[in-house]
Amino acid sequence: MTQHIAPNADHTALINVFTAAPEDRDRLVALLKAGTDEWISKVPGFIGSSLHLARDDRRVVVYGQWRSADAIAAMREHPAMPAYAERVRALAQMESIVCDVAATFAGAVAA
Repeated sequence: MTQHIAPNADHTALINVFTAAPEDRDRLVALLKAGTDEWISKVPGFIGSSLHLARDDRRVVVYGQWRSADAIAAMREHPAMPAYAERVRALAQMESIVCDVAATFAGAVAA
């Protein structure tokens, strides 16, 4: 799936930044992939997400698009969340930011 990011769209962005010890990063990535595949992507209002690995081997960033902030709140209240969040917290610290897209920019497309 290709993400389309547009300012003023009727979408809400959720950006999560996880910081883990280098030896825990791969387990964290596997957990984030599994959680997204198994239940987060099935929560009503989920549009899509992308997972990014920082080159410092410590941080992982997840950019998610949701139909609304209410959809994000519903995901956070999902019955699977408490156990999932506990497993994530055992591997990493997390900062979560709910955003609106203010602007997007694109470079020239190579021929």
